[in-house]
Amino acid sequence: MRENGHPPTTPSAAPGSGAPVSFAQAARRSRASRRRRRLTIASGGVAGILTLTALALPTPYIIESPGPTFNTIGEHDGSPVITVDGARTYPTDGALDLTTVYVSGPPTGWTTFLDVVAGWADPTQTLIPSELVYPSGTTSEEVTEENDLAMTTSQNWAVAAALENLGIDYRQQLFVADFAPESQATGVLQAGDQLVSAGGVEVTGLEGLKDQLNRSDGHTVDLGIVRDGTGSTVQVPVYPGPDGSWLLGVYLDSDFEFPVDVTISLEDVGGPSAGMMFALGIIDEMTPGAMTGGRHIAGTGTIDPDGTVGEIGGIVQKVAGAREAGAEHFLAPAGNCEVLAGRVPEGIDVYAVGTLDEARSAVEALGKGQAPRAPACG
Repeated sequence: MRENGHPPTTPSAAPGSGAPVSFAQAARRSRASRRRRRLTIASGGVAGILTLTALALPTPYIIESPGPTFNTIGEHDGSPVITVDGARTYPTDGALDLTTVYVSGPPTGWTTFLDVVAGWADPTQTLIPSELVYPSGTTSEEVTEENDLAMTTSQNWAVAAALENLGIDYRQQLFVADFAPESQATGVLQAGDQLVSAGGVEVTGLEGLKDQLNRSDGHTVDLGIVRDGTGSTVQVPVYPGPDGSWLLGVYLDSDFEFPVDVTISLEDVGGPSAGMMFALGIIDEMTPGAMTGGRHIAGTGTIDPDGTVGEIGGIVQKVAGAREAGAEHFLAPAGNCEVLAGRVPEGIDVYAVGTLDEARSAVEALGKGQAPRAPACG
């Protein structure tokens, strides 16, 4: 029988309960179930957002990875990388690549957790805690300024080393920058003093100064200096160094006067590690014939004016980048060889060099199809 047009209410049972439940109770339970589902979905969404946020947060790690290479005897952006004016130059061939490293992370950028995981899994990448590389508080601007200064110094020292190797004279002005803890020159010399003579002999470069110090045989050395525009002579004690040498214990800055003008056109590359390859490129430009014999050779290493090749960072990445660019031979600082043990990619030979003379000899041997005297590295 119907009343007021509504059907009679029929009891139903909750599944598995055996007890009758009204439609109103079923509706309340359905709404509660939907709320639980909404809470579960919402909780899952929040957890997902938090996870994604954590993965995207910056980490304190720097990641080094292979960077591009640049042929020092070739062109970049349509211009020669090295231009020499004031001396005869010669056409050359092949490649003498300088190598670089991409550096990502603080203070110049950032790395995420995902970047770090990928870096751990990639044998061509290296992870380094930022505080081991940069002092706390170092800014991106400071890093850029330091790299630019190091590159400029590296280029000047490469020119000096190349001219020294070619037997071409140049002048080097030396200035006191700071003192080693064991120096006895503190209080006699001052930062900014220019060293113009030693033992009565004009100082025209670092090697000449070293010669006069070693001639002192441990006795006080008469140094001619210019301080604030005024010249004078001071007596400076020396102390014994390695291999029987005698030292002032003074850190020096230098200015150069070269008989040729060398321009190196390479932007957005910083640091000192291209010095050896710049020097080799200059030598190749200023000597007849192609030193490489048309071969593709790459390398890295700092250079001092006396031709000493120094260790660099990112050697694993630089060898990998050179191989990716097609190089078959690589010149590495002897001090970096241990790091390369078991990490040299197939298809590239690595040779250890400690001086510019050794590096040049290795390139010339490879150019003739001969094995270099330099020991294999890695």
